[in-house]
Amino acid sequence: MSSTREATSAQPATGPTATDRLRQVTVLVGAVVAIVGAAYGSGAFGGQAIQDAADGALSADATVVAPDGPAFSIWSLIYLGLAVFAVYQVLPRTATDPRLRAVSWWVLASMLLNAAWIGVVQTGVLPLSVLVIAVLVAVLAVILVRLVRTPPTSRVQAVVLDGTIGLYLGWASVATLANVAATLADAGVGELGLGASSWGVVVVAAGAALSVAYAVFAARRPVAAIGIGLAMAWGLGWIAYGRANGPLLDSTVAVAAAIAAAVAILAPVVTTVRARRG
Repeated sequence: MSSTREATSAQPATGPTATDRLRQVTVLVGAVVAIVGAAYGSGAFGGQAIQDAADGALSADATVVAPDGPAFSIWSLIYLGLAVFAVYQVLPRTATDPRLRAVSWWVLASMLLNAAWIGVVQTGVLPLSVLVIAVLVAVLAVILVRLVRTPPTSRVQAVVLDGTIGLYLGWASVATLANVAATLADAGVGELGLGASSWGVVVVAAGAALSVAYAVFAARRPVAAIGIGLAMAWGLGWIAYGRANGPLLDSTVAVAAAIAAAVAILAPVVTTVRARRG
């Protein structure tokens, strides 16, 4: 009888733990704070807009690789996805989901980092903003790695989690390239001796190469892969539009960015189709 009791007590609990409940509530509350803080810091409630911060260093015509103004509307979709995720992960039935256990804290960290990046930009300390956004992309990359390791438990989860993180990572990656270029320009080293057009081509080519790397790595998770590709194509496409139509014209960068945008959208389609056939 005692051996039966020992065997029973040795079995792992299948229900939610106190840690699960703590994680769910903390992520929900943290998401609300981070999203509201980011919206306030970016000027949604009447404050200074990001493009006007740091003496306009991140404006649509600050550098040849700055996305045109409408590009930033993608944040509305990303914030919506993060808000839905925060509600989804707090549902009782998702408390013990292994994927949510693996990534929820990281998602919260990414939201707090995004809010921190906005705060740093508003202070005008651009080198620090590069560090913060680089850490943000690294955190999102960790989430992607963990999502690729295990399949989504439902189609809803694939859209809410994989899709949101895909858009978030894709856009943050393009924003990082633009942030680096803006910081170099603000520091007076600008195009690193290459000239504006050549430097712009190098940056958007790096964006295209990064989009291919993401597509190859995330090929087994089509929602995440395509989300990344869409967001990167969106950002690169608005760089192309800005250089073709904005006050800072550069036809060479416009063409290069348009090609990079096409690569970003086609790469995940090719890799996910190949992964499915394989």
